[in-house]
Amino acid sequence: MTAPAVRLHPAGPLESAVVAALQHVCFPEDPWDEASVATLTAPPAGFAVIALDMQDQPVGFVMARVAAEDAEILAIGVLPQARRGGVGRQLVEAAVAGSRDLGATALFLEVAEDNQAAWTLYKACGFFSVGRRPGYYKRPDGRVAALVLRRNLDGA
Repeated sequence: MTAPAVRLHPAGPLESAVVAALQHVCFPEDPWDEASVATLTAPPAGFAVIALDMQDQPVGFVMARVAAEDAEILAIGVLPQARRGGVGRQLVEAAVAGSRDLGATALFLEVAEDNQAAWTLYKACGFFSVGRRPGYYKRPDGRVAALVLRRNLDGA
């Protein structure tokens, strides 16, 4: 599939409601409110990026936070109609760039063990598994483990 034309836009405090709304659509079982998004993405340690389509409509987001030399993607999501076209990869790379800019040498994230599409994307973006958290994610029929993934940002 050809990557859709999107523009990446740094999300500041005024866009916290947009990021929260995107997060809610992408993860309805675990929505975050606007205040939580604003707190987690507040500078200087946190940041968010929104992907906008050609009509300037938001279609995806990534939120990340840096602590010393480690960064973490807190949440990343792409609206269903924009998935499987490269938006997720662009958002991952925005998180990589933002984390490097803030001095991180490693980027971490968790992905549900049953989310093969996301795991495939992260692997293609240079992430590798460094751990597993049993029962981390809620599902309507129970719980599923999270894989803890890492990408080195210092060339190692």
